[in-house]
Amino acid sequence: MLLTAASIREELAAVASRDDSKFLSGFFKTGPGQYGEGDVFIGVRVPDTRAIARRYRDLPLEEVYELLESEIHEHRLAGLVVLTERYKRAKTDRLRQELFDFYLDAALRGRVNNWDLVDVTAPTFGDYLVRHPNDALLRDLATRENLWERRLAMMFTFAHIRAAEFGVPQHIAMILLNDKHDLIQKAVGWMLREIGNRDVEVLRAFLAKHHTTMPRTMLRYAIEKLEPAERARWMAKG
Repeated sequence: MLLTAASIREELAAVASRDDSKFLSGFFKTGPGQYGEGDVFIGVRVPDTRAIARRYRDLPLEEVYELLESEIHEHRLAGLVVLTERYKRAKTDRLRQELFDFYLDAALRGRVNNWDLVDVTAPTFGDYLVRHPNDALLRDLATRENLWERRLAMMFTFAHIRAAEFGVPQHIAMILLNDKHDLIQKAVGWMLREIGNRDVEVLRAFLAKHHTTMPRTMLRYAIEKLEPAERARWMAKG
């Protein structure tokens, strides 16, 4: 098997579906003025893309770069899955830094440009920021105009939550507390919910301070796993 971007593209094309292309284009909001405007789907479902990408987990970084430069969503997703698999298997801090820098560069060049691409990758690469804290980077991303860079800031902190470090996620959540975009509100609420899954009192303390100013979407996501009666109380207060 040739470890090339062209080989991955061929395998993806072989399982692509015109019907799925139409469905995914609608699901990921690719129409004019929508958040995914201009993105191109050939119609490969995510499990199939993941399965193909994992067979190419040793794909050279220059071939990953070629995939990330593609206008086709599934090509970029496959490249990003390869990259995350490489990071998970990295044995040295030097290699982890190389892969993190490669990923961050791709994100800042606009190649990680839909919510699924962010969510598949950022929790893994956030591990590097747990090992090497960089609050300035997270704050900078959280205040960017670009939607995906703001979501990236929040989703990076999933790694902190998994490490039971709740301070950084709460700080980024506060920066994004009044964000107007529902994809940011959902990401913040989701991360707060993940904190609550591990320590519900930390979630309750955050809600006690901020529930009256949180967007309703964010609040609903944050309290989703609480008991119905408690959810109702927070929603009434909010």
